[in-house]
Amino acid sequence: MRARFLAVFAAIALATGAHAAERVTLANGFTLDCRHHALVDGQMRLYTERDDASYIEFAPGEIARIDAIPDAMLDADSAPAALAAPAASAPDLRAILTTAGHAHDLDVALLASVVKAESGGNPRARSRVGAQGLMQLMPGTATQLGVKDSYQPDENVRGGATYLDALLTRYHDNLPLALAAYNAGPAAVDRYHGIPPYRETRLYVARVIREFNRRVAARELAAGRTAN
Repeated sequence: MRARFLAVFAAIALATGAHAAERVTLANGFTLDCRHHALVDGQMRLYTERDDASYIEFAPGEIARIDAIPDAMLDADSAPAALAAPAASAPDLRAILTTAGHAHDLDVALLASVVKAESGGNPRARSRVGAQGLMQLMPGTATQLGVKDSYQPDENVRGGATYLDALLTRYHDNLPLALAAYNAGPAAVDRYHGIPPYRETRLYVARVIREFNRRVAARELAAGRTAN
């Protein structure tokens, strides 16, 4: 199941121990987590999976520092944001995300993370280029997805989840590439054979994965506490 695959992706990226996970602070103050890093062809690669199949690249000058993540730091940083519910709207956003996630075998935490990055949970959000609603669908994309009103939360999330599902299928469940295509378009990802060298896209991918990791880590933490 894809939802299970993506949950494993997040769990791997947050593995604990001095050599198992790193926290990267970018020059602009933004942070994200990875398994390890390496300088390849003049670019800093932040690897997000154990087998090094997925990674995000930054210019070395964009990275301020890289720190190992101790267990306590993971627990303290991950739980509050991940346990918080998505921004509320009418009808209930959580129920909408759950329905869309089940329909497309997508982790609800992933959909919530995309919504947070795209619109901050505001169903009336509109970007400077015309993207609309919770998952910021462009009018043409919305039409192709059968979305009649992008400002209706249930329609917007249904369309966004359908699109993200298609991108994950296209890129063989490579989450960074699917997110890059969601932000910059599949043509850009295909042209560069990976995450495009656009600052906005790189930060977007990092931001969504970071939020997704936080939510999954907190969910696992909460589940462990309940079991005990």
